[in-house]
Amino acid sequence: MPLLKMDEIRNMTLVERERKLDELRAELAKQRAAMMSGAGMENPGVIRGIRKNIARILTVNNEEARRAEEESLEEGE
Repeated sequence: MPLLKMDEIRNMTLVERERKLDELRAELAKQRAAMMSGAGMENPGVIRGIRKNIARILTVNNEEARRAEEESLEEGE
């Protein structure tokens, strides 16, 4: 699975990011289960890449949430 770039993630809508996050979490669970079952992994770096993609999506979600919160506080002043 290729790494997602921050520009790609920022251009996604919230719904698209949530859908991608669900897909990545399912893939991570699948990869971890394969690793725990003793099946030899072709590329052990896949799990790391998936975790990084999840972190990137969560970072963008948090940035947008903070930005929205700051804007609502500014409007209230």
